[in-house]
Amino acid sequence: MIPDSIRQQIQQRMNAEIEDIRSVSGGSINRAARLRLSGGRECFLKWNATAETDMFVKEEKGLNLLASADPDLRIPEVYGTGTTTEGTGFLIQEFVDEGNSQPGSPEQFGRALAALHQHREEQFGLDHDNYIGRLPQSNRRHDRWIDFFIEERIKPQLQMAADAEKLGSATVSRFASLYQQLPDIFPDEPPGLLHGDLWGGNYFYDRKGQATIYDPAVYYGHREIELAFTHLFGGFSNAFYASYKESCPLEPGFPGRKDIYNLYPLLVHTNLFGGSYARRVEAIVKRFG
Repeated sequence: MIPDSIRQQIQQRMNAEIEDIRSVSGGSINRAARLRLSGGRECFLKWNATAETDMFVKEEKGLNLLASADPDLRIPEVYGTGTTTEGTGFLIQEFVDEGNSQPGSPEQFGRALAALHQHREEQFGLDHDNYIGRLPQSNRRHDRWIDFFIEERIKPQLQMAADAEKLGSATVSRFASLYQQLPDIFPDEPPGLLHGDLWGGNYFYDRKGQATIYDPAVYYGHREIELAFTHLFGGFSNAFYASYKESCPLEPGFPGRKDIYNLYPLLVHTNLFGGSYARRVEAIVKRFG
């Protein structure tokens, strides 16, 4: 099921034989498997033959950065990454059994995410670029959130969508008007450590009810963009949001800002999938010019 070259690298790296392989979901772009090694250890493996070869290297760096913040969140331990001679990248990490939310789990998740966002840097961005899904994500540093949001989040994805004719010229031109209005829309916040791709498909509760997060696209950004992203595909529980806001209150008016923040993930999805995501982008930006 997995390429022989990956099997060999894993067995050498883990100093164990692979005794069992079971296919599991790897999301929309990767293949994945649950491995049982000699000695009983279970691992999660994902691989991709078409993505950039450093994609999993950047993911490993992101997971390690989140773990170094020591949040009250479960971050699966990464055992390593590699690339085959054919150019297939892979990542192997701790396998975490999915459980269920227990009494207090959403509240703990909200507090833990608020604590993660309190890990600060002086500038918005990161010391390296990475990926969101399979698309490159620029993290060039800026002193101001508005500049970072426009130059490193919106413009690259907007240009990609325009070049592929997934958005019309009228929609693209309206962004200029939106940019001019952002100083009156975004509140001032210091850069906080973000997961960067936090939606319902990138977390679950483990067997003890602890929130487990994975598949990050980390950077230091405005924490409201993270919370906006959690609302994009159905939202998290009311208890999660109440606990977050109790730990770290938001400036008034956040509900009216959510759609602007979510232009970034919607543009990403427009470039990946097109269709309804492009129409959502058009509807949001039309309000501003």
